[in-house]
Amino acid sequence: MIMKKFTMIFLSILFVGSVFAQNADKKWAIGLGPGAYYNLGKENLGLLGEFYFSRYLSPTFDLQLKTEAGFASGGVDFMNPSLNLRLKFFNGSMMPVNSAVQPYLFGGVGYMLDNAAEGVNFKGGVGTKFPIGESTSLYLEAGYLHGIEGERFVDNTLSTVNDNMVKLSGIIEFAFGAGKDTDGDGVSDRKDKCPDTPPGVTVDENGCPIDSDGDGVPDYQDECPDEAGDPKLKGCPDRDGDGIADKDDDCPDQAGLAKFNGCPDSDEDGVPDNRDKCPDTPKGCPVDANGCPLDSDGDGVIDCEDKCPTEKGPASNQGCPDWQELDLSTINFDFDKSELKPEAKEQLDELIQTLSGSKEYVIEVGGHTDNIGTDAYNMGLSQRRAEAVVKYLLSKGISNAYVSSNYYGEEKPAVPNTSITNRRMNRRVEFEESRVRK
Repeated sequence: MIMKKFTMIFLSILFVGSVFAQNADKKWAIGLGPGAYYNLGKENLGLLGEFYFSRYLSPTFDLQLKTEAGFASGGVDFMNPSLNLRLKFFNGSMMPVNSAVQPYLFGGVGYMLDNAAEGVNFKGGVGTKFPIGESTSLYLEAGYLHGIEGERFVDNTLSTVNDNMVKLSGIIEFAFGAGKDTDGDGVSDRKDKCPDTPPGVTVDENGCPIDSDGDGVPDYQDECPDEAGDPKLKGCPDRDGDGIADKDDDCPDQAGLAKFNGCPDSDEDGVPDNRDKCPDTPKGCPVDANGCPLDSDGDGVIDCEDKCPTEKGPASNQGCPDWQELDLSTINFDFDKSELKPEAKEQLDELIQTLSGSKEYVIEVGGHTDNIGTDAYNMGLSQRRAEAVVKYLLSKGISNAYVSSNYYGEEKPAVPNTSITNRRMNRRVEFEESRVRK
């Protein structure tokens, strides 16, 4: 019967809380709600009622004046008024202030009346706040209440006891206080014509941000608050009309590009004219910081005319070396398979085109597996994978005189076999040697 009454009270509180949810957030609050406690000395369960006043101190701390009363089968079991400090994790540093779930710790000192005795005790615990309205929140809380020394009958003998308790409770908290000022600008919402002004912004008597230069851009958003400008440029002027504010424009009187701080690039080489020492570079040629054509490999053939710009070669061979190393991607296989995937065949077809257009070539591949299976089985599987690549090349007319293979089983993993992703990467054939002579 008692439990039913507490349940009805709790649901009524929750309903009332939702009605009051339209009120503004305040620094004062009251909280009340039911719960349950377990007496560690008596080893029995009872109902709990809680009521408190709370004061917001800072984003991290609240101060509470709380009273808890325990109800057992014989009536009131104990009373425990206390002064508590609540440490909030949802303080903007550890967690966002507006988190949907807002954990906290609490602790405090109380004065307990229990077992025909009274005295100072302490308590502590953890809880979570669930906001359910602007002024209303639900708190779920678990805590420990350290009892006081008292006397009660144990096995028909009057004994000295110290009943410590643990408790669980659900609390509805209602906040209250002065009139609402949503944006905190010192002008109440009732008088505020700009109620969403960001914190810290200077406002006029109507609560709207100041606009000193009258360009329609408020000072807090105006990067040039003393000089009228374009709202699209955060209130700054643009003399050359290139869409770049004069304060950011290295060439404020000559229309240019944003990526060059407002300066033009006539030869489109990526170096603006004000820094380009070779302003007539042919289009498409890579250049250095001064705008002059690059010769990355230093072979006397500029990169835009060099077919092998990172490898030295004679001009007669368009800057390419006699022998050229190929950069080929690893070919991967499905688990316990040695058949080539469609994408592997596409990669090999590209290699075949390169080899067919070369005077000479050397290709050597190595087969590998992951660590699932016996050493002997994996050695055979790696051999089949390597041979699958070689056979495909030979089937397309590549000479077997220049193609060879090795196999290593699981002995040479590319990455440690510590995850599904890593094992997938180890099921592979690598090109150990791949070079051509054009």
